[in-house]
Amino acid sequence: MAKRVAVVLCGCGRADGSEIHESVSILIHLSSRGFAYKCFAPDAPQTDVINHATSKHAPPGQTRNMMVESARISRGDISPIDKLAIADFDAVVFPGGFGAAKNLCNFATKGGECEVNPDVERIIRGFHNAKKPIALCCIAPVLAARVLGTRMNGPGCTVTIGADAATADAIRTMGSQAVGRSVLESCTDMKHRIVTSPAYMFDNAKPHEVFQGIGRMIDDLATLMGVAATPST
Repeated sequence: MAKRVAVVLCGCGRADGSEIHESVSILIHLSSRGFAYKCFAPDAPQTDVINHATSKHAPPGQTRNMMVESARISRGDISPIDKLAIADFDAVVFPGGFGAAKNLCNFATKGGECEVNPDVERIIRGFHNAKKPIALCCIAPVLAARVLGTRMNGPGCTVTIGADAATADAIRTMGSQAVGRSVLESCTDMKHRIVTSPAYMFDNAKPHEVFQGIGRMIDDLATLMGVAATPST
């Protein structure tokens, strides 16, 4: 039976939801390795709405639902995040995008003192307690760093967010550790079964580099699930 992987989205677009290149790269790499996947997202409004053509906020009063927007990426096959049952999956993956720091937590405004969406906290703690691997890329590793950090009575964990010194400092205040990696690399915390990759934390990263780095992350996720990696071409 194919390994089953949950993918947590939070909208559609790098500035206010899930980063599309990262999300699609994850789905392609999971599919190419023969994993079954299911997408989930909060059934709630995004924190804000950004015009991606101008990088400006949309007019006041304009809202978008995270699950409805995420369905654009998942081709309509999506469920509310509160329906994600840890027992049904072998691993979970969180793409990045600024929405991960706005919608899944409020790191964008509170940094190291951020609060995490209760379902996201439930999922990260549940997979960790079940010793099932967790993968996160771009800014999303702050979710694991916060939930599992010693500041929230966790064990602390090791993640990468690339070379962003300010975010690394915030992760340390959470009681976790940040290590440097290039866009083509991933970082595996073997003890806590967490694998991360920087992706578009490098603003000048090229799409194919992000795709390759995420492929490395999914390879390492496969290893944590006990599956031999079969790199895609």
